[in-house]
Amino acid sequence: MLVIGEKINGAIPSVGEAIAKRDEAFIRNLARRQTDAGADYLDVCAGTNPDDELDALVWLIDIVQDESDKPLCVDSPDAKMIEKVLPRVKQNGLINSVSGEGDKCGIIYPLLKGTDWKVIALTCDNNGIPETADKKVAIAKGLIEEAAHYDIAPDRIFIDPLVLSLSAVSDCMLSFMEAVRQIKEAYPTVKTVSGLSNISYGMPYRKIVNMNFLALALSVGMDAAIMDPENRDMCGTLYAVEALLDRDKYCRKYNRAYRQGKFGSK
Repeated sequence: MLVIGEKINGAIPSVGEAIAKRDEAFIRNLARRQTDAGADYLDVCAGTNPDDELDALVWLIDIVQDESDKPLCVDSPDAKMIEKVLPRVKQNGLINSVSGEGDKCGIIYPLLKGTDWKVIALTCDNNGIPETADKKVAIAKGLIEEAAHYDIAPDRIFIDPLVLSLSAVSDCMLSFMEAVRQIKEAYPTVKTVSGLSNISYGMPYRKIVNMNFLALALSVGMDAAIMDPENRDMCGTLYAVEALLDRDKYCRKYNRAYRQGKFGSK
């Protein structure tokens, strides 16, 4: 499974403070630690006031690219912001994100045409985030079919079925899993992805919910997660589940990760 390192995000208070102070050493440290922990992509999100986002995002991109050779996941809710900063990025990575909202497809998809960039596609539209699997899948199909008009193959798309909060929607995990199954059945080469923390919002001892969400999502074929690659509990769950699902021949990756201290007692 691909790991998208989530820690360079201005919505995290300590990171937001570092961005405001332009604390380069702090950001470099986050980039290096996530790279060393094995992240496949580094998410870069300014998460600041819209008036400051362009300068902050360019600053982050330059520092992270200088510190790490990992491809970036360029993250902004503003499609036009992604359009502005993409020329700054030195290697093809992942755009986070496109959706059925407004004109996002019309802005983001032309940026991918003729490149090797990949994109996260969210199953939401102008009506918000649907609760049912069928509605999630319908939005996903629309996004995939629209991408084809720009010569973007399904294998360049990471569908995020947008899991809701368990404390508010009791069947959110079941609808998420069913959506992943249906999407993978209809488009075998499409990837699926999710953040791990939304499901546990408003609940006590959130990490146990997040860990089990990861395990269940992997069991139905989720391909990537936006997560903290330094989180030992999450990493242990990831390696154990991949071994249990026969995706790790002779448990080689599990044993190697344990020896490298990525999980287990210190």
